[in-house]
Amino acid sequence: MATNGAAAGARPASSKKQGDGQEKLIVKNRRATFDYTIDEVYEAGLSLLGSEVKSLRAGKVDIVDAYASVDAGQMFLKQLNIAPFEMARAFPHDPRRARKLLLHRREIDKIQRALARDGATVIPLRLYFRDGKAKVELGIAFGKKTYDKRHDLAKKTADREAKASMARGRKGDR
Repeated sequence: MATNGAAAGARPASSKKQGDGQEKLIVKNRRATFDYTIDEVYEAGLSLLGSEVKSLRAGKVDIVDAYASVDAGQMFLKQLNIAPFEMARAFPHDPRRARKLLLHRREIDKIQRALARDGATVIPLRLYFRDGKAKVELGIAFGKKTYDKRHDLAKKTADREAKASMARGRKGDR
């Protein structure tokens, strides 16, 4: 029996996984698509403290009031509420501190130009872990008017009723 120096059943060093891109969703901003029209979407890394990461893994985060802004050429996520981690009582973090976003310079410049337009804001759409790193999906958003929200709600209701009617028709319950 010929061996190539590796144990039986072991993978060669060159075939190790480099990260399969699996995501673990932490929280999704469901109100974002109701209150805003999303124009462009960006993915950014988050600069966090250890206790903040532990709280994120426990799901103790509120994303609804959060927004991003450009300060001195850097992006920051503000008003993101990450609850203090219970076991980190000696050195707790500030729950609503501004957290630095990790983006490329050209992306920051593009977002800054978009923010210069009237009514534009940058909001987080979802928070997740990818390959063990905390990521946030940002959207350049424009606020919807009340009649737009009513129109979207009416369309959603009509779609739901049509789907229910088709399901009843398939069952023969007309």
